[in-house]
Amino acid sequence: MKDLYSHIKPIQVIPPMLLLDAASPAAVEKSIAGFNSAVIIIDNAAKPVGDTGTITLKLEHADDTTFDVAGAYANVAAADILGATPSSGIIFTLATAAQAAAITKIGYIGGKKWLKFTLAENDSNATGTQISVTMIKGHPLDAPVA
Repeated sequence: MKDLYSHIKPIQVIPPMLLLDAASPAAVEKSIAGFNSAVIIIDNAAKPVGDTGTITLKLEHADDTTFDVAGAYANVAAADILGATPSSGIIFTLATAAQAAAITKIGYIGGKKWLKFTLAENDSNATGTQISVTMIKGHPLDAPVA
């Protein structure tokens, strides 16, 4: 058996939350410094019948500045992503009501150090949808990873 444990680092991007009534959390910036790959995991609960809002996850990326701060962000393009076709940086959409619970895996293969995640819901609804976002950094420059 091979050891995956020492070669990945999971990072909570957006903790489990109830997304409803067009209330969206603030955008979250994460660095992938020290790693050569990343996988984004979106875990959504079942979307109720009465929930008509569209949930989206936008991903932008940026190079590092000289002060370990993200530079100007730009939308990811198709060449930067595996498992989705971005449109204006949108890598995930949960659009219609009565969707089953799901886990979505999206790979990031762009060459930037910083990623910015923006989760949004564009319509009001009475019930909302539970959702979370996790990033798993892989291919570390220095392994094993603590």
